Amino acid sequence: MDLTKLTIRQANKGLKNKNFSATELCQSYLDRIHKKNKEIFAFLTITDKMALDQAKTVDKWIAQKKEIPLLAGIPMAIKDIILVKNVKCTGGSKILENYIATYDATVVEKLRNQGAVILGKTNLDEFAMGASGEHSAFGPTKNPYDLERVPGGSSSGSAAAVAADMCCYSLGTDTGGSIRQPSSFCGTVGLKPTYGSISRFGLMAMASSLDHVGVISKTVEDCEIVFNSLKGKDPLDSTSISPGTQAVDFQIKGLKIGIPKEYFIAGMDKNVENSVRQSIKKYEDMGAKIEEISLPHTEYAIATYYIIVQSEVSANMARYDGIKYGYSINQNTKSEKLLDVYLKSRAFGFGQEVKRRIILGTYILSAGYYDAYYLKAQKVRTLIRNDFEKAFKKVDVILAPTTPTTAFKLGENTSNPLIMYLCDVFTAPLDLAGIPAINIPCDKIGSLPIGLQIIGQAFQEKQIFKVAGLL
Repeated sequence: MDLTKLTIRQANKGLKNKNFSATELCQSYLDRIHKKNKEIFAFLTITDKMALDQAKTVDKWIAQKKEIPLLAGIPMAIKDIILVKNVKCTGGSKILENYIATYDATVVEKLRNQGAVILGKTNLDEFAMGASGEHSAFGPTKNPYDLERVPGGSSSGSAAAVAADMCCYSLGTDTGGSIRQPSSFCGTVGLKPTYGSISRFGLMAMASSLDHVGVISKTVEDCEIVFNSLKGKDPLDSTSISPGTQAVDFQIKGLKIGIPKEYFIAGMDKNVENSVRQSIKKYEDMGAKIEEISLPHTEYAIATYYIIVQSEVSANMARYDGIKYGYSINQNTKSEKLLDVYLKSRAFGFGQEVKRRIILGTYILSAGYYDAYYLKAQKVRTLIRNDFEKAFKKVDVILAPTTPTTAFKLGENTSNPLIMYLCDVFTAPLDLAGIPAINIPCDKIGSLPIGLQIIGQAFQEKQIFKVAGLL
């Protein structure tokens, strides 16, 4: 039996029945990581000792005949922008190359309390800025389905690790599509929950009003199990919300599914469009009612998103100044002037994409441009949110492609940031609106996966899990 192929529930059942131990399960994944990571580069840090110690603890619980939670002993991975105490957390950046986290993020604390086994920290586009996995300061992650192609980003390592059976599930973050887009490219399930439903305490901020912590998994059921274990109000995160009980009287017959005409655009891959439409037809065959809807402000979403993101990036990256922590040009020479420490530390520590976004964001927020760009973008953001609110008065869920194409080749778009930014065309609007969406694999073109996106109303994750589970 290949233990790395098991779902959470299958692994939990095997542990309870003593078909294998948590230590054996953990070692199976560690062996696979050490075998595959050199070619895929999904992991930046592998925490062998910590993982085995956690697995041994679960084995003791089982030996003592304690009732173990579903996630106990299940090996998982964490995007290297979420803090795990006493483990390196780089954010995929040279400026934090040797930073050791001093505390656990709330999501990590919750996982530890349930006996999760943390295998390591996964690669990412630097500070989550990217849509391909190529902007990590330590080298790109590769797509397990085709090593010459990107896995998507920014949660590149988290998606690739699940797809390559290097972990059972993983945590990622989604600011403009960074869970759903790599999940689409790598053929995994990926959830961006409602903004505020999972605590962001212990997450390195990129764009605070848009950042979401979410889940990447092998199945919809696994995704729901992990989400339910992480959601809830956190006193350490003022933006977190307790969603309460999500009672869903679900029936596929008569379910109203909206298809936004703005999400089927000229230039998208025809094979992707055909596969998504075939999936929509399957829901119709099950008894759902399909209705075309309009989200008229979609055409402004990418411009709006990147104005807001760059502005918040500019503010959040200011903390990396070469003074308090992280890389400093002044570490070896004490004669540098304060301004030189700032400038030289940031010039060396940040990569090109991060610098580009800081410069753009600083320009947008500068005197004379704030009203013209940032303030106007926030107003359009409200219009985009209103579009979804109006749509959900007519339909129960919305179906759309996750990405306009399948995974592209490594290096294909690195010289053109505008093309790279357009990868978020179907995902960014949902981050602006703060509503939940899940990617599920629906087909393949050759060996390359295609993703379908199921979008729900705020705090209606339970409903989109049920809709997704049918396919």
